[in-house]
Formats: sequence, structure tokens, C-alpha cells
Amino acid sequence: MASKKGKILIVDDNAGIRQALKILLPLHFEEVEAIPSPAALVSTLERFRPDVVLLDMNFNTSINTGNEGLYWAGEIKQMMPEMEVVLFTAYADIQLAVEGMKRGAFDFIVKPWDNDKLLATLTAARDKARKAMGREAPHPESHSGDVAPDKVNGLEGRSEGQMLWGTSRAMAAIRKTLDKIAPTDATVLITGENGTGKDVLARDIHAHSLRSGKPMVAVDAGAITETLFESELFGHVKGAFTDAHADHVGKFEQADGGTLFLDEIGNIPLHLQAKLLRVLQSRSVVRVGGTKAIPVDIRLICATNRNLEQLVREGRFREDLYYRINTVHIALPPLRERQEDILPLAQLFLERFALKYHRPLTGLDDSAKVLLENGRWSGNIRELQNCIEKAVILSEAKKLTAKDIQVEPSDASAAILNGATHPAQEESLVREAVARTGGNISAAAKLLGVSRPTLYAKMKKYGL
Repeated sequence: MASKKGKILIVDDNAGIRQALKILLPLHFEEVEAIPSPAALVSTLERFRPDVVLLDMNFNTSINTGNEGLYWAGEIKQMMPEMEVVLFTAYADIQLAVEGMKRGAFDFIVKPWDNDKLLATLTAARDKARKAMGREAPHPESHSGDVAPDKVNGLEGRSEGQMLWGTSRAMAAIRKTLDKIAPTDATVLITGENGTGKDVLARDIHAHSLRSGKPMVAVDAGAITETLFESELFGHVKGAFTDAHADHVGKFEQADGGTLFLDEIGNIPLHLQAKLLRVLQSRSVVRVGGTKAIPVDIRLICATNRNLEQLVREGRFREDLYYRINTVHIALPPLRERQEDILPLAQLFLERFALKYHRPLTGLDDSAKVLLENGRWSGNIRELQNCIEKAVILSEAKKLTAKDIQVEPSDASAAILNGATHPAQEESLVREAVARTGGNISAAAKLLGVSRPTLYAKMKKYGL
């Protein structure tokens, strides 16, 4: 069976746990071995060559610091970097999980475990290890040169070891918050302008949660019509209304055991907010036309580009619902406030779209970098992604240049060159643009948001 690929090594001092896993795991993986301590770990690794090591973090019953597990996780990754380690502990310490993953562990499982979560984690780790070891043949569809969607889509997936949406100080702080909250069931509210990656962050939280083996159901709450709101979210029974020809499972039930992501929650009308609040308080739904309360176990993540506090003050968003969804608040800053992220993100998008469109591009030249760094980016990461995708498609060179980039100039550049400020400022800006672009007139003109003839006239005016 294709589903029974993979070799798993269990390292745990509890005989009962080893026995239970020796019954469960062979149903899903090709080979499973178990040892009671790290004493024979090195020799077993060399002989058995597993894809994944399920590693207990404590082997000394009098010491429960997890240091043994952390040490051996690091040793395994140093000896065999392609092998994946899943840490196994009865002590659900989030900081310990973060430290383990810093040392290269794939994930972290808490005892007593959920079988589905354990199997999903080990399967994902196995797939990653087998690919790294060359044990997995390429998928047939890859023969044509296509790349997996998570390698080419702009806002999908993550680059190695970093969030797709940036590595600036602001985003590093969000990364730290994510590491703390993801393994919990805390309700999260994500706010930020359109295009900042709220949906990406929501998926990342789910992927690093203890519910990652269960579904994440995403709903654009603001796009559901009022007449279908209850049916879509809570479900309906056959005959509840015209065209209700069969029972319908709502989004809450679909997400049972996993995560429900309510995007654009700030757009839900006030009278429907009350119905949503009742379900969140009771953790159960009653389908439209039904009478039975159906329990639902979800982790809730919400997102909006609106100022909910202001809406509360204006009486357009329920205060009790606001506090219900705002256990943890993460505000994603706009791209213009973290300029240091622009070029790394642009390079990442370039690489992915170059693969997707089979373009021999290797990077950005200096003129393109200047333009990108000085763009307005009112559409944030999504706008940057679209800009790079278009440039990759149209470019005929090995590097993207200023002529390939179509970007709005900053407000300051446009205002000064439109005569809105003192001539001295205009001269300074023109000189800076020409200097920063190395005398590339096209790049300097784009940077300033003017035509080439206009820039020539300005340069002549200031003796450049």
C-alpha cells in the first residue's frame, strides 16, 4: 500500500507506550522499531536508517527538564540532517517545543496523544524526510517541469526557516508570538490592511497547532449574504426552506476538531453578530430547521482590515463579541512600515515565479532594487507579488531591471516633483534619485514618478 511507506523509530522508556505504538504505527508505516533509551540510538540509526525518529524528551524519571530529548534531537540532526525528529513528551511546555524546533525538530507531540494528530505529524515528517533522502520518486505531473503549488504561489507556503511575509524586527516579534500561541487553543484576532497576509498567518497558526492534523475551514464572513449566513455557518436540515433538499453541514461542524478561520469578521451585520456570539458561547450549533444542539470543538481565528474598537464605539460591532474573539490580538504592519522586508520578499517571489514560468532569472539589478524599496505599496505584499509576477513574465534578461518594474512612486516623490514643496527639496530629491540609480535615467524617472523628458528638464535645471 502506498500509505504504508516509511520507517519510524520510537525512542521511549515507557514499555506501555512502546507497545501501544508498535500496534498503531505498523498499520500506517512500512517498518517500525522501538528502543527504550538513547543508549543504542546511534547504532540503531546507522542500521535501521529511519525516516522519522519519535523521540521522548525524558529518560531519567527524577529529571523532567526535557534536556535529554533536546540534546539527542540536536545530535540526530547533526549526524543525519535529512532525518526528521518528532519530540514526544508528557510535559506540554510551549517554550520547550520552540527550543526543540530551533534545534531542528520537525514537530512536538504531547502525551497523552491524539492518534489522528500523531499519524498526521509522522506522515508529514516522513514525506519531508523521504524527499530529502531521495527515497520518493517525483510525482508524474512534475515531469513536465511544473512545480508544486506551495513553491510557486505568491502568498502560499513559507520559505526555509522564515515567514513568507518577512523577517524584519516587527515580523520577528510576531513570529515569537506565534510560537507561543500556536500550540494552544487561544482564540486569535488578526488585523491589518488588505494584502498584509492575514490568511497566511492564520494558516501558519493552524499548521503549528495541536489541531494541524484536522481541517482548517476558512470562511469569508463578510461575503455571505444575510439570508444564507446561518445556513452556511451552522448548517440546515432537509426541508428547512425552499431548495433545502438535503441536510447541510455548516462550516462550524466541518471544522470540528480543527480550526475555523472567519475572515473579514468586521463586515458581519450587527444582528447576525448576536447569532455568532451565541454559538461561540455555547460551543454548539443548531442547524436551521432543526432542534438538536450539536457540540462543536473548534479553535477560532478571526481576521479583519477594519478597526473593531472604533466599530464598537460607534455601536456597529458588539463589545461582547469583540472580547470573545480577541483573546490574542496580532496586528500585521503594512509593508511600507517595514522596508527591510521588501527586497527579500521580492527575491522570493522572483524565484518562485521564475520556476513557474520557466524564466532564467537570477535576481534583481540595482535599478530594480531602488524602485522596489521606494514604492508606495498601498496593496502591501499582494501588490508586490503581482508586480514581481508581471515583471518575471515580461522580462527578457537574466535579472529584473527598472524597465521591468511597474510600481507607484512614493507620495513624497510625487508631491515634490509636482511643485508641492520648496525647489531646494526638489533639487535634493532629483540628485538623490540619480545618484541612487547610478545615473540610470529610466530608473530615476520611475523612482520619482515622472517621465524621462521631465527628469531631463529637472536635471538640466539643476546642472546635473
